[in-house]
Amino acid sequence: MNEIHSRPLVVGIDAGGTRTRAYLAEAEGDADGRVLGTGAGGPGNALSVDRSALTRHLADAIRAAVPEGRRTDVVAVVGGFAGAANGAGPEAGRDLARSCLRAALDGHGIRTPRIAVCGDLEVAFASAPGTPPDGLVLIAGTGAVAARVEKHRKTVTADGYGWLLGDDGSGFWLGREVALAVLRALDGRGSWTSLVEAVAAHYLGNPGGPYLATQRPGRHDREVLRARIIPRVYADTPLAMARLSPLAVTAEEDGDEVATALLDAAADELAATVEALEPREGEPLVAAGGLLGPHGPLLGRVTARAETMGLRVLPVRDGGAGALALARLRLRGIDVD
Repeated sequence: MNEIHSRPLVVGIDAGGTRTRAYLAEAEGDADGRVLGTGAGGPGNALSVDRSALTRHLADAIRAAVPEGRRTDVVAVVGGFAGAANGAGPEAGRDLARSCLRAALDGHGIRTPRIAVCGDLEVAFASAPGTPPDGLVLIAGTGAVAARVEKHRKTVTADGYGWLLGDDGSGFWLGREVALAVLRALDGRGSWTSLVEAVAAHYLGNPGGPYLATQRPGRHDREVLRARIIPRVYADTPLAMARLSPLAVTAEEDGDEVATALLDAAADELAATVEALEPREGEPLVAAGGLLGPHGPLLGRVTARAETMGLRVLPVRDGGAGALALARLRLRGIDVD
């Protein structure tokens, strides 16, 4: 093997609630260095995915990211896991994530002892330019959580309680508000909105036709439509309501005032979550997740609110770059887990 191909490598893993992603890069690179390989697997939440499935999803991602001939060149690995911040026992949170990651690496002949496990918040924060050690991070995708990070470690969090108790301003929260706005429009408690047509299309194949977008039908028709939508909502998983959140974005683009109010409310909730962390003038706020990453539908709104707190908003696509950056720090002897 020539000198270029024998250079030491690092692996970064971003394991979220929807999928697990692995990234391969040179150990001597920097945060802007070239990614040599990527791979994906199934969900990686360390609190909601069982041991065998989590190990398999990690193995799938690692297999695709690291060519077989380069696996002995891997010298450090960092995995950022949703759910890894809560280690209630040997089969929960961080301990389970570490055990599954070690098993997945062993299965592919990657034997490095330099392995670290942290939460998805830490790798998202580390993805910001320059890998800052301190500041705030806000993730808003299906769920929502914010944290203060000090010396690359999460110290304090706000929200992140899941769909039943919190995640205010998240995709789930916004999707639920879309559904509630539609039901209130149908039963007469709320303003009429084009979201009625959009939600009817989502659940029922648009039985009412486009007239629903502009005018309120008669009481009987509204009652029938309401009675058809409600069972479909309950028949799905709660988190599936997050799929309704893009409907608000589209409706606002078409001038729907109800949709605009919902998006404003979501941004208000996320800003309140950040404010609970007692922001300091001038510190960075790293924004990640489907609602807040680059070009995310709530990024502009949340940025405007964060700037009133004196924060610098740094949107990042995901935690991949941060996991690689932390792996390089781990190689230098810096404790990141």
